[in-house]
Amino acid sequence: MKLLLTSAGISNTSIHNALVDLLGKPVAAASALFVPTAIYGLPNGGDIARRVICGSLGDPFCELGWKSLGLFELTALLSIKREVWVPILQETDALLVGGGDCQFLTYWMQRSGLADLLPSLLNKTIYVGLSAGSMIMTRYGTTFGNHTLPPETDRSLGLFDFAIHPHLDHEMFPKNSLANLEKLATTIPVPSYLIDDQTAIKISDGAVEVVSEGHWKLLQTDKNK
Repeated sequence: MKLLLTSAGISNTSIHNALVDLLGKPVAAASALFVPTAIYGLPNGGDIARRVICGSLGDPFCELGWKSLGLFELTALLSIKREVWVPILQETDALLVGGGDCQFLTYWMQRSGLADLLPSLLNKTIYVGLSAGSMIMTRYGTTFGNHTLPPETDRSLGLFDFAIHPHLDHEMFPKNSLANLEKLATTIPVPSYLIDDQTAIKISDGAVEVVSEGHWKLLQTDKNK
């Protein structure tokens, strides 16, 4: 399994190089599918998705110059035959999973059937997460509470035994100060990676590597040492 779990996208040369290394070829020679689903758990989610696709919001992600780019909307999959959408997934080089609400995204990952496919799919396809799209692959996720899902709905898929806390010390996320995230990490029974928008977690065949041109911190509390 090969994944690149970012805070904000392909924000610098080091993260871009990590992506190319995982792909095994240039971005311009690779196909990608963008999953915008998580963003619908936020106000104005549709417009945010448009801006991410166009590259007018945040760091490069969809507009990196992919050979081809398609949209893959999880909420539509229940009404489409699996033999239509599964081959599309299997033929793509990179699955780009955008940010937003972890709980909403996790629900639709599971409800659509994509979550069950991930272990086999990621033998070939590279998973590239952004914010919530990264968090759901770990043991910790959050929610903004703008949906109507039951409160006990899973907030992450738990494929990896650590937590990711993105947007460290970002001016738009005042609750994500180092002090606040350190305090939060003490309540989580797995190691926590606190990462800013210039940092990503690269996973290749079980090996976990921090790729950064910014600031990050790994916290292991008494609960997970």
